[in-house]
Amino acid sequence: MAKRIEDKCSFCGRSRNEVNLLISGINGYICDECAEQAKLIVDEAFKQAKAKSANDIDLKKLPKPREIKEFLDGYVIGQDEAKRSLSVAVYNHYKRIMQPKSEDDVEIEKSNIIMVGRTGTGKTLLAKTIARMLNVPFAIVDATVLTEAGYVGEDIESILTRLLQACDYDVNKAERGIVFIDEIDKIARKGDNPSITRDVSGEGVQQGLLKLLEGSKVGVPPQGGRKHPEQKLIEVDTTNILFICGGAFDGIEQKIGARLNTRSVGFATDDKKVEVDRNNLLQYITPADLKKFGLIPEIIGRLPILTSLQPLDADALLRILTEPKNAITKQYIKLFKMDGINLTIDEEVYKLIVDKAIEFKLGARGLRSITESIMMDAMYNMPSEKSKNLHITADYAREQLAKANLERLQTA
Repeated sequence: MAKRIEDKCSFCGRSRNEVNLLISGINGYICDECAEQAKLIVDEAFKQAKAKSANDIDLKKLPKPREIKEFLDGYVIGQDEAKRSLSVAVYNHYKRIMQPKSEDDVEIEKSNIIMVGRTGTGKTLLAKTIARMLNVPFAIVDATVLTEAGYVGEDIESILTRLLQACDYDVNKAERGIVFIDEIDKIARKGDNPSITRDVSGEGVQQGLLKLLEGSKVGVPPQGGRKHPEQKLIEVDTTNILFICGGAFDGIEQKIGARLNTRSVGFATDDKKVEVDRNNLLQYITPADLKKFGLIPEIIGRLPILTSLQPLDADALLRILTEPKNAITKQYIKLFKMDGINLTIDEEVYKLIVDKAIEFKLGARGLRSITESIMMDAMYNMPSEKSKNLHITADYAREQLAKANLERLQTA
C-alpha cells in the first residue's frame, strides 16, 4: 500500500490549516502564496531574457563609422561633415549600449545630436536613413505640437508614443530606438533672458524634454495626447534611446555674423585673420549661438553633438534629382513602368527643375513639388491611353510649369 503524502506545501512546509489554499499535484502540494511567488520569479526570468535578447547586438556586426557614412552616401548627396559626425555619434551610442560591465566605473554618456540647417538640406532624411541601416525602431515627432502639461497641445511624453507604435508597443525594442525631434528651433524661448511669464510652448517644453534626453523612466500614454488619471501608462526607460534634433534656426546667421564681426574683411585671431564665408555662416555655429537663439543651457548640454548642414547649390540639387538610390526621377520612372510606360527625360529638364527649386528657396524638398507639377497631366492621362512611351522635353516642362500655380511654393 502506497504511503499517503501529508497535506502540506512541498515548498514552504506549511499545513493545509496554515494557508488559504493548498493545490495538489501528482507527488506534492503547493500553497497559494508559493504559487504567486513562483509566478513572479518566472515573469522576472522571462523579462530578463527578453531584455537581454533585445539588447544583444553583436559589436562585431555593428557597422563602423566609415560603413555608416558609405551607406548614407547612397541616399544623401553631399553633407559630408554632417554624415561623418552622425556616423561617429551613432556608432558610439550603440557601443555604449553594448558596453560590458567593468570594474573601472567608467560610464559612457549619451551622445544625443542636434543638426542645424536650412529647410530641404536633408536633416530628416539623414536620421531616417541611419535608422533603416541599423534596423532599429525610428520615430519622427514635431516639437511644435508640444506644450506644458495642462495646456492645449500634447504632453512631452507623447514623443515616445510614436516610437512605441513603430515597434508594435514592444518596450524593449523601443528602448534602443532613435527619435528625431523636428522643428526644435520652434520651442526656443522668446528672449535670451529667462521668461518672467509662462512660456508653455517654448521654454516650458525645453524643461520637460530634459528628463527624456538625459535618460529616465517615464510614463507614456499609449495613444499619445494628454495623460489623465484613469489612463494606464506604459513605462519606458529613455536611457538608451538616441535623440536626434533638427531645426532650421531661421535668423541665427545674424547672431553668428555678429559674433564673427563679418562687417570687416575677416575676424581676428592671435596672429592672423581668417576669411569668413558669408554665404554659409552656419558652419561656424557654436553652442553659444544656440543659447542666444533661445535654447536653454540645460538642453544644449544634453545635445553634445552639434553639426550643421550646408546650403545646397545647383550642382548638389542636380545630383539629388538623379543620383541617389531613391532619387525623385527614379521614383517617377518606376511609377510609369508599373503601367507599362517607358519614361525618358531630357537633361535640360533637370536643370529647369533645379533652377525653379533655387528660385523658390525650398532646397531639395522643392524638387518633388516641381517635378510633380511637370508630371501631373501625364500621370492623369497616360494610364488610360494606348501610348507606352513618354518623353519629357524642356519645352513640355515649361508649358506644364506655366499651367501650374507654382507661386504657392514661393517662400519669403
